[in-house]
Amino acid sequence: MKIIAVAALTAGGKTTIVNEIKRQMKNVKSLHFDDYSFEGEVDDFYDWVMQGADYNVWNLSPLIKDICEIQERSECDYLLLDYPFAYCHKELSEYIDCAIFVDTPLDIVLARRVLRDMKEATGEEIREDMEIYLKYARAAYVQMLKDVLPSSDYVIDGTKELEEKVEEIKKIIISL
Repeated sequence: MKIIAVAALTAGGKTTIVNEIKRQMKNVKSLHFDDYSFEGEVDDFYDWVMQGADYNVWNLSPLIKDICEIQERSECDYLLLDYPFAYCHKELSEYIDCAIFVDTPLDIVLARRVLRDMKEATGEEIREDMEIYLKYARAAYVQMLKDVLPSSDYVIDGTKELEEKVEEIKKIIISL
């Protein structure tokens, strides 16, 4: 079994891509970072960046446990991790055979996040969120571009259409 991490910023397309690859390929399973709660999980990303952006503060043992169980049962040929950190978390990196970063520009991830997460928000709530983004959250996104993108084996252009990204990643997966 090969384990492939699909990394991107929040709203960068990870989940959509992973789900589409699972739909198109046989014998593929996935685990999604957002389905877990982790000890050490960062609440204040700005402070996390200012403190040195240590990806290892997350205790990813629940995710690692699930990876190991799938490996032991030989349930699939490919396990896709919808996971933002690529190789940046030391313990989890030991399980990854390939990390693919979907490089989606900050303006696009911001627009997607607002459209996805703020459908019912008022104009004032959206303005407040934009202020928080500019003062605090953007720093964490930029940090991930500095750390996660260059640690990845492959970088995919996040501005491409979904089908193009999926085809490019499927070719990578099949070549492993």
